[in-house]
Amino acid sequence: MWKVPSLLDHVTVMAAPGGSTVLSPDHAASVSPMAPGEGALQYSLIMEHLVGDKRRPVEVIPGGLGGIPTPIKPDEQKMMERVMESCGFKAALACVGGFVLGGAFGVFTAGIDTNVGFDPKDPYRTPSAREVLKDMGQRGMSYAKNFAIVGAMFSCTECLVESYRGKSDWKNSVISGCITGGAIGFRAGVKAGAIGCGGFAAFSAVIDYYLR
Repeated sequence: MWKVPSLLDHVTVMAAPGGSTVLSPDHAASVSPMAPGEGALQYSLIMEHLVGDKRRPVEVIPGGLGGIPTPIKPDEQKMMERVMESCGFKAALACVGGFVLGGAFGVFTAGIDTNVGFDPKDPYRTPSAREVLKDMGQRGMSYAKNFAIVGAMFSCTECLVESYRGKSDWKNSVISGCITGGAIGFRAGVKAGAIGCGGFAAFSAVIDYYLR
């Protein structure tokens, strides 16, 4: 009766560069035979740790979905999130956005205005290109400053109102719009402040309704 050589007769255990073991053929002499019952003992120990009494409870990180743990945020990322959610950052971002938007709007309105560049003292004189560009730049800068101030005031007020109320709904934008419009209008009087409060509040309510 002939004995068919098995693949395990030519396999041995070698050390890999990473510290793990690798099976290599033609070195059967270096493989120590397994004692009877040793495999069953190791298998039972593994099953005890997996499904038996020695099994450790699975710790799920809050925020995980379906038991899949989410990576823990580093301290730098948490600090950046706190900075970006602060009222100062929101106000600064709204100020920059309002400045850019106001400048673009001012230049656009100056471009379609037929009286741009004209001298009131001499309305029959044709303005030069330099005078037209200068007038457009001045109007754009004026609009940019006004939009930046309004945007910063509205964003900061809305953030403070939301922090105070602890809610995020349409009332925050209405209240902040009334405060912003009233603060701007009160420079011209109580009546102008009341009109500015109502106008900004209504405008904020309409914008918030369509955005939400």
